[in-house]
Amino acid sequence: MNDQSKTKLTRRDFLRVLGLGAGAVVVGAAVKPVAAAPALSANPSYEYRRFADPAGRSQRPWWVRTVDQPTMEIDWTKMKRYNEGYKADLGTGTVRGKGFEVYVGKDKNAELVQKSVDVLKAGIANKTPGYTLKDQALVSGNSPRVPMSFLGPQKAKTPEDFGAPKWSGTPEEASRILRAALRHMGAATAGFVELDENTRKLIYSFDPDGKEMVFTDDALPSETETQRLIPNTAKYAMVFTIQMSEETMRRSPTPLGQQTTGLAYKRHSVVQASMQEFLRTMGYMGLGCSTTNALGIAPAFGVLAGLGEMSRLNRMITPEFGPMVRCFFILTDLPVATDKPINAGVMEFCKRCKKCAEACATGALSFDDDPTWEIRGPWNNPGHKAYFEDSTKCMTYWKEVGTNCGICFSVCPFSKKDKAWIHDWVKATASVAPAMDGFMRSMDDAFGYGAQKDCEDWWMLDLPEYGTDSSGML
Repeated sequence: MNDQSKTKLTRRDFLRVLGLGAGAVVVGAAVKPVAAAPALSANPSYEYRRFADPAGRSQRPWWVRTVDQPTMEIDWTKMKRYNEGYKADLGTGTVRGKGFEVYVGKDKNAELVQKSVDVLKAGIANKTPGYTLKDQALVSGNSPRVPMSFLGPQKAKTPEDFGAPKWSGTPEEASRILRAALRHMGAATAGFVELDENTRKLIYSFDPDGKEMVFTDDALPSETETQRLIPNTAKYAMVFTIQMSEETMRRSPTPLGQQTTGLAYKRHSVVQASMQEFLRTMGYMGLGCSTTNALGIAPAFGVLAGLGEMSRLNRMITPEFGPMVRCFFILTDLPVATDKPINAGVMEFCKRCKKCAEACATGALSFDDDPTWEIRGPWNNPGHKAYFEDSTKCMTYWKEVGTNCGICFSVCPFSKKDKAWIHDWVKATASVAPAMDGFMRSMDDAFGYGAQKDCEDWWMLDLPEYGTDSSGML
């Protein structure tokens, strides 16, 4: 436990926060843009907002500021295209799949695989909360997914089938339409990034299955036994998030907690296929993940698209949902209005908080005061200043407990929803007054946020669809 990251609550501190809170309310009222008047639906119990922004950008909290450069420093000259499918001849790549065995050794990997099997069997036999048959059945239920492919289903009608030209409009109109479609199909937030000499480096050099990702002057995308060919005209990344259930993630690390991420990936496969077919009927290409965690570094695109900031987790944290999202993207040739990064005070808060690093069972997360350019291992991608994690320690723990792990997500102070005004106020304070970050961390501890919850109790909760709540985005 690193006590230096905490600040004791004093009467003076409390009064300072009260004063800052009052000031924040005044400032918020002064700078918050006025939204367009909402249009009432036919059902008077519901109200919907119209897009006030021509590109369909949602109105964010007043303390979320648009900036030219992300709060995570990037040196594009040192950035390389990452190899997601471990290649022995390159000596670098992910810890997922074949890479983990190379990094820890064949015998150690076999030992850990068997341990995972034993832990799961024992959980059912002993009726261990979170590991019971019904918990593991939920994992099985969220495993089947819509088939995913780089090119998409390609079953939808094209404009030619209708005897019509492809859709045309301004980039702003295109962004608004795509955002509306994404939200309707299950995405939480969305943004857009243009591929250029630098951002192309975020596309993998090799996909998880070992196929090489190649940019080409070909008019149409294609796929061979060894390559996936991306036309240079597909120069826009449509980035989106899928929410995860905070209530279920707070039951990590158990199979009950694990299925939270499985459900998010399952929903992604549906959204991706749906958007690929949507774009096909509009007359444009949509290139997506061929499998889980394919195509490119989605969180990096999410940061550039302004969906969130990088953090001590070395994952993206959003102002709306904290780290309780998964990030994905689709490449398209439909010209769109692009977005800028944001500064919501997340990275600055992470410098002082360290709650996730303290909670990590294996010490995989960094305790450094500041992010660094130095990577922790060949599984990290150089070229950006980050809180790099030891991925082998993280993956080892996954196998030891028989599931994945979301402890760092669940304890993060930003994972709290904004149902109470105090939560939004605290986030605003962290954004505009970094000196109070230690105090805010102490308050998070004092109220018991982040503690693991009872797994059996989860089955008694009356949760909304998917265990998530998007009402703050409407």
